[in-house]
Order: sequence, then structure tokens, then C-alpha cells
Amino acid sequence: MNLHFIKLGGSLITDKTTPLTPRPLILQRLAREIAVAQAALPRQRWLISHGSGSYGHVVGKRYATRAGVSDARGWWGFVQTGYIAAQLHRLVLAALLQAGIPAISFAPSAWVSCSDGEISAFRVEPVRAALDAGLTPVLFGDVAFDDRRGGTIISTEQVLAAVAPALQPHRITLVGKVDGVYEADPLQHPDLHPIPHLQLDQLPALAQVLGESHGIDVTGGMVSKIEIMADLLRHMPKLRIHLLSGELPGHLQAHLLHPQRPLGTTITS
Repeated sequence: MNLHFIKLGGSLITDKTTPLTPRPLILQRLAREIAVAQAALPRQRWLISHGSGSYGHVVGKRYATRAGVSDARGWWGFVQTGYIAAQLHRLVLAALLQAGIPAISFAPSAWVSCSDGEISAFRVEPVRAALDAGLTPVLFGDVAFDDRRGGTIISTEQVLAAVAPALQPHRITLVGKVDGVYEADPLQHPDLHPIPHLQLDQLPALAQVLGESHGIDVTGGMVSKIEIMADLLRHMPKLRIHLLSGELPGHLQAHLLHPQRPLGTTITS
């Protein structure tokens, strides 16, 4: 299967500095750009995912859900976090369907189990069946039951890293606000240009530069996201991971149609 994973970052499709604030025009444009690529590449299969941005992260931080659940208040926070994350998910699904993408939802809370904050078991067969049928599975960061913490929050990257070895994508594209990896924070230094290509052994030196995500992020910020993808690369050395901006109109579309073009940052083993 010629499979491409796409992740729409929470900081891109929401305003992470203001609770429960989507960016509908950005989301609708990104959906149209993906739809154009789908129409142009009929043999390509796609799996779309997205972050929680100013939805799940805000509620999750209030109840410290990521750290674990042990009492009635914690379980209330658990269900509230799941509910709020699903609200954003419905907005993403609506935009994708409106653009003509045959999107079908897969909420990880229903098919993923965790142990001490890490995914320990999942059922990937329905996701594979959707891909085989020509549908586009849509995943997201969600709450999950945990045999040690009771409940926790899993990031979108954790979910992608869990299913990737079973589904064998050839590319994973992380679409955010900034256009890849820089040697300093590009939001503070707008004159900088992204590093076009990185290899695994170069990532540790950049960990301090990557820092935390802008806005609330209960799943570890940008450093955690890159570390998860780097670990996946160690197990899947032929995989190519791309980081690029979705703020620029047509940028994602150009990348999906011509992934060899030097847009954003490409990370390889």
C-alpha cells in the first residue's frame, strides 16, 4: 500500500492561546489542498490525523489527566477531556467531508490501551479495512484507559507511531505553524530559514532549540513530538518524515503532489 500519513497540528487548526478557538478558514483550506492531492493521485492512500490545540489540552491540563486518574473528579476530567477533543474532531471531519474526502473517524479511546502513559495494545484491523476500501481514516490525540494510571492522554504522534509499523506508511507529514525545524525559534526570529534536511544523529543537538510548543500542550510539546518520530525512524529506516507550515496557502498541496520538493524540513534515518 502506498500510504501517506498527514498530521494537522493543533497550533495550526486552533488558536492555542485562547481556549476552544478553532481556525475554520485554515482548516477548510487545508482540507481542500488534501482533496486536490487525493484527486490527482488516485493510487495513493491517506491517513489524516490532527492535534487537540486549544481544545483537549486546556481541559486536560485543568484536571492533570495525562498524569493519571484515581478519583471521581479525575474521571470527570477524563470524560470532559474526551468530549472536548471530540468536538474539535467533528469540526475536522466536517471540513474534510465538505472538501469531498471520504473521511471516517477512529477515536483512539475506543481501540487503544495504555500502560503508564505508553500505548500497550491497539486494534489496527478496522483502520486497515478502511484504507483497503479507499476511505480516509482520521485519528487524533485522545484520552485512553491505562492499566497503571487508570486513565491518561495520548498524543496524536503516539497513535501514529503505534499504527505505523503495522500499516507501513512511506511518509509522515507533520503540518504546523512554522515551516520545519530551525536553529532558533522562527516566531522570534522571522528572518531565519528552515533546515532543509536532518538526519537522526543531528536531532539531539537541536533538542534545546526546539523547546516547547507555543501555548498549552499536555503531551510534551515539540521536543516530545520529534522524539517520538525519531524513535519511529529507528524502527522504520526507509520512512521519510516531513515538517512544514500549513499557514502558507498551497504549501501543503505542493508538498503532497511533489514530496521531493525542498519544502520545510525532511528527517531521515
